[in-house]
Amino acid sequence: MIFKLAWRNIWRNRRRTFITAGSILFAVLFATTMEALQKGAWNNMISNVVNYYFGYVQIHEDGYWDDRSIDKAFPLVDSIQALEGQVPAIANLLPRLESFALASTGNTTSGVMVVGIEPEAEDSMTDLKDRLTQGEYLQHGAQAALIADGVAKKLGLSVGDTIILISQGFHGVNAAGKYPVAGLVHFASPDLNRQMVYLPLPEAQWFYGAQGRVTSLALQLEDKEDTRPVVKTLRSRLDTSAYEVMDWQEMLPDLMQAKQLDSAGNVIVYIILYLVIAFGIFGTILMMTKEREYEFGILISIGMRRARLGAVIWLETIMLGLLGALAGILASVPIVYYFHVNPIRFSGDYAGALEKFGFEPIFPAEFAPHIFLTQAIVVFVVTSLLALYPLLKIRKLQPVEAMRD
Repeated sequence: MIFKLAWRNIWRNRRRTFITAGSILFAVLFATTMEALQKGAWNNMISNVVNYYFGYVQIHEDGYWDDRSIDKAFPLVDSIQALEGQVPAIANLLPRLESFALASTGNTTSGVMVVGIEPEAEDSMTDLKDRLTQGEYLQHGAQAALIADGVAKKLGLSVGDTIILISQGFHGVNAAGKYPVAGLVHFASPDLNRQMVYLPLPEAQWFYGAQGRVTSLALQLEDKEDTRPVVKTLRSRLDTSAYEVMDWQEMLPDLMQAKQLDSAGNVIVYIILYLVIAFGIFGTILMMTKEREYEFGILISIGMRRARLGAVIWLETIMLGLLGALAGILASVPIVYYFHVNPIRFSGDYAGALEKFGFEPIFPAEFAPHIFLTQAIVVFVVTSLLALYPLLKIRKLQPVEAMRD
């Protein structure tokens, strides 16, 4: 009965209802779309960076991440390789041996990062084969190199030419070798494009005198949400005095801080937005309460309990808020879904700036139920708090004075 009465009451003044619901609709539509685009953009950026090279989780020898020295290379023992089968969330293990070297051809030299990889495993996570611009992809056990086209341009190399590498290997051994260029790859990031050289892992281990050793194990996960559980499981299974297990947030703190700073800025925008809407709803409630004092006085005079009357008015306010929130969600779903399927694509200088940091210049919207549900909850809380005002008025209302006014 109370619900039915409240529903009829909100439609007694249709203009007021439509104006209030419309303002809430706009707020929910704007906030939902903005949050979906922000979350989608950051998730895409993080996925680009993490799947570009790092992986969501890495295993190193303890202390390696601080100085990245090849002397911190550790034996790739069976117990570590067996983790792939023992932890269901791990889809693949990517062993790498990486260190700096001096690349030379003719009279030209350049500093490069030499990375020993398992070609097929590396491609499964980083799609390295798709970045191939010339030549062929590396084969396991081949005595050949895959180089970034920025390195090739600087050294004047092309497919079939020979690159000479000189470095310091494991525990100071001399490292020198020459390799035919099997193919060229292109990276959007200029830094990677100027320095990446890939060798098959066994060849890199021979080159650096680190047979059977790797500097890191990058983990490809079935689901990125498994990152924290996987880190926790690995730290319980491995000797943490010998190994360090790090997730992408620990390896890339600057990226995480940038995301948190951007999210904090959006929270301020949300607060301002909902404060404006809250004042709009409160103005409607204030006007409604004043206009209906005569009605409240009569209802109390004929015996309606104040608590029941307060419940009706509270339900009216909640219905009004949820009606606007539902309309806002229904309006935002097709918009968010459109930008989820058809991401915003940037071009020009802004796209170039994103690519320099290894980010794909697109902003897809995140299409997730919790984004829409959050807005409905916020509106419910705001309207519930504002609905306390008519309850206070009804509690102090004097029926005779209300009917006289």
